[in-house]
Amino acid sequence: MSREAIFEASLAFFLSPIQGFLEDPMVSEVMVNGSASVYVERAGRLYRTEARFDSEDALLTAVHNVAQYVGREIDEDRPVLDARLPDGSRVHAVIPPSARQGTYLTIRKFSREVFDLEHLVRLGSLSAAAREFLEICVRLHKNLVVAGGTGTGKTSLLNALSTAIPAEERIVVIEDSSELKLQQPHTLYLESQQADSRGRGGLSIRDLFRASLRMRPDRIVVGEVRGGEALDMIQSMLSGHSGSMTTVHASNPRDALVRLETLSLMSDVEIPVYVARAQVASAIHLIVQLTRFSEDGSRRISRITEAHGLEQDHYQFRNLFVLQMRGRDEHGRLQGDLAPTGLTPTFAAEAAEQGLLDHVSLTRKLWT
Repeated sequence: MSREAIFEASLAFFLSPIQGFLEDPMVSEVMVNGSASVYVERAGRLYRTEARFDSEDALLTAVHNVAQYVGREIDEDRPVLDARLPDGSRVHAVIPPSARQGTYLTIRKFSREVFDLEHLVRLGSLSAAAREFLEICVRLHKNLVVAGGTGTGKTSLLNALSTAIPAEERIVVIEDSSELKLQQPHTLYLESQQADSRGRGGLSIRDLFRASLRMRPDRIVVGEVRGGEALDMIQSMLSGHSGSMTTVHASNPRDALVRLETLSLMSDVEIPVYVARAQVASAIHLIVQLTRFSEDGSRRISRITEAHGLEQDHYQFRNLFVLQMRGRDEHGRLQGDLAPTGLTPTFAAEAAEQGLLDHVSLTRKLWT
C-alpha cells in the first residue's frame, strides 16, 4: 500500500464522524466547533447536525493526522493549520488555547468539476453579456480582482475566469493551499510551505511570487492576497506582467482597492501611503464583486466595476454591469439580471486595436 493510500485510510478513520458529509455532493462546507457541535452548509445555508466526535482528543487526533499528511505541524506554539485533504478539500483548524471551546475544524470541499463562465450563465450567476465582456477583458490582459466575503465563491469564479486565458500562454499559479485547477496545458503551480519548528523550510506567498517573476510567466494567478505580497503583485502588474488575477476579501470595489493598498503597506518596503494608493489605482483595471444573499443562500456577481485612476487622492470607479433584482421564482429563489449600465470602459478602443472584434456580439456597445 502506498504512503498516500495509508494516509487516506487513516484520515477516513479519524474523520469518520463527518465522513458522510464529506461524501455528500450537496454539502459544500463542514464546520466542527468542538467535538459536540458540527454544522454543514447546503445550498448556501447553514444547518446544525447530530454528528459529533467521541471526545476532544479524538477531534484533535484527526487534526494532527491531517497536519501529518501535508507535512505541517500544529501545536500550542503554532495553533493554526491550513492544509488540504487528499481530494483537494481545504482544511483550516485552530486548537486550544487559541480556540476557547475546543478544537475548531473547517473543511471547504473541493469541487472536481471545473466551472467555466458559460456554466455560471446557466446557473444564473452571470449574464451572457457579462460573460462575453469578461472573456474579452481577460484576452486584453486586464488585471482583475475578484472581491467578496467569506464563502461567496471567489476561488470558483477565479477558476472560471481563467478558462478565458488563451491555451498558448504560460501561467504561474500561486496559492497557500492548492485549489485552482486551470485547463491550460502550460500551467505551473506553486504552493506556500510552513516552516518547521526551527523556522526552516518555510516559503511564503511573497517568496513564491518573487520566484515566479523569474519563470517567464505570461500571467500570474494568485489564489488570494493576504499580506505584503500585494505590493510585489501590484508592482509586477505595472512592470509588464499584465493580465494577472487574484481574489481579496472585500464587500465592495472600493474596499477591495483599499485592502490592496493596506496590504501593500504591510510589506517590508517602506513606501508612503499616497505611493501605495497611486500604484494600486494604476495597476487594477477591473473588480468583479461577488455577493452572497442570505435570503436564499445564492451567490451572484453583483457588479463588474472598472477602476480608472485617482482624482483628488480618491479612487475613481465606473460600474459597467450591476445586478438588478426582479423578485423571486416559484421556489422562493431570488431572480435578477447582471445588466450593463450604459457606461463604456475607458479601454473600449482596445478590442478593435487588438483584433478582438470578432469575439464581440452581445457587448458591441461597450467596445465602441
